[in-house]
Formats: sequence, structure tokens, C-alpha cells
Amino acid sequence: MPAILETRNLTFTYGAGTPFEHRALNDLSFCVGEGEMVGLIGHTGSGKSTLIQHLNGLLKPQSGTVLFNGQSIMDKDFDLRGLRFRVGLVFQYPEYQLFEETVEKDVGYGPRNQKLEPQEIAERVAQAIADVGLPQSVLAESPFTLSGGQKRRVAIAGVLAMRPQVLILDEPTAGLDPGGRAGILRQIGNYHKATGASVVLVTHSMEEVAGMVDRIVVMKNGGIEMNGPPPEIFSQAEKLQADGLNVPQVTQVFSILAKMIPGLDSTVCTLEQALSCLSAMMAAK
Repeated sequence: MPAILETRNLTFTYGAGTPFEHRALNDLSFCVGEGEMVGLIGHTGSGKSTLIQHLNGLLKPQSGTVLFNGQSIMDKDFDLRGLRFRVGLVFQYPEYQLFEETVEKDVGYGPRNQKLEPQEIAERVAQAIADVGLPQSVLAESPFTLSGGQKRRVAIAGVLAMRPQVLILDEPTAGLDPGGRAGILRQIGNYHKATGASVVLVTHSMEEVAGMVDRIVVMKNGGIEMNGPPPEIFSQAEKLQADGLNVPQVTQVFSILAKMIPGLDSTVCTLEQALSCLSAMMAAK
């Protein structure tokens, strides 16, 4: 599939020329295909946050380039401001960025900056709130009176209302309870299917990416350590563990079972795949 967003030989160093110099990205080439959902994982300090801040121009390349639809975002004729509407970035704990008097005003902040007509802004706000699974009645409320999970959804809705072609989420379920995490992930998946937007999901949870994404990119020391579909990545458990990561619990179980049951698929990485695999084995007997 064609790449909508791409980095080529991207290098970035914090505090260059000082005693605190730290190279966060090292000659990194990365891409996101049109309509693709990519899981970006890696140990803390691997460079994930620095990478995603380059993808919508918040950080500028010191070396290498970032391309959107094949054009360098550093070209003189490139609309860098417009890129931030087309590549929506949801930071970790985005609820801390809520600031308006009502949910309606907060979610509509991005569309207003896009200079849209009031009717279209209202339609986008209503749709974005529906996309994150909240009732329309919440629009009249102050965002500061909502629960933590509701605030998180409102913050995400504020990015969805701009209708980005690429949605990037940095640890969107951090700090939420299991029910809250499942709800956020379900709504992200629904949005991806309904709109065809590309999605980059940054997370530490192997279970989260296992059942959602088309491809997993594992970062280490500012570069890409592994890149492939979930079964391929999770089949390399020892390598992941050496990088301070892990594999889904169901994969761990099937890896053990595969040593005792000939022919059992050890690359299973979701409960649905596990049930299907076991059902097929039972039917074959």
C-alpha cells in the first residue's frame, strides 16, 4: 500500500553540543500506509515520542526528512499548519489539555481553527462525540466535571473532529481501568474502520496491539529493531524480552503448549485466535 506518512534517515539529538547530549533518533526510516493501523512499541527512551512529534511537524528534522503524501514537510511550499489538521496527534494524558467552558467548545476548537462554517463545526463535534461513545448531552457540560475516562474521550474527540487522515495516539489508555481501556480501544478501532484513516498506536501493552494492528514496529535506541505483522513479532519472544518487552499472555501459554502438542500454532496472539486454533484441533480429532 502507498505510504501516506514517511520518514527517511531521520536523526534527532537533544542538547547537541552540551554535556546532556542525547541522540533520540538515529538514521530512522519509517512509514505508515494509507488506511493502515500500526502499533509502535519500545522500551521507555527508545525514541517513540520523539518520532511521533516529527510526524506532524512539532519537531523539525535535524537530518533526514519527513514526507506527507510524498512531499517533504520542510519544502517552502508545504502547508505545515495544515499538516497538523491532517495528522492528528493525541498526547499521553490528553485530558490535561482541556481548557474550554463546555465540552462542545473544547471539541470544536480544532474545527474553528480550520475556519469551517458553524454548521459544519456543529456536525463534526456531534459526530466526534458519538465516535468516542459519549452521549450528545455531554456537550453542554464543563469538561472539568467529567470522570477521568470521559475526559480522555473528550480530548480524543477534539482531534477526531478535525477529521485527520492520520491519527496518532501516544499511550491512549495509560492510567485507565480495564473497562476504560477496552472502551477507548474499541472506539479507536471503530473510527479506523468507519473512516479508513491511518492510525499509529503507541503503547507498552502487547495485548493492546496484538488484536488491533496490521503491523508492529519495535523501536530500540532511536532505531527500528523489528517490523512486521503481530504473529511474526511475537514469535520472537526471547528477542523482545531482551529489549525489556514481552509478548501477550496467550502467546506465552501457546508457546509452552506448542512444545507439548505437535502442530500447535505457537504464534497465536489473541484470545479469538486461541479459541479458533483449539476448536480446529478438536474438530480434527
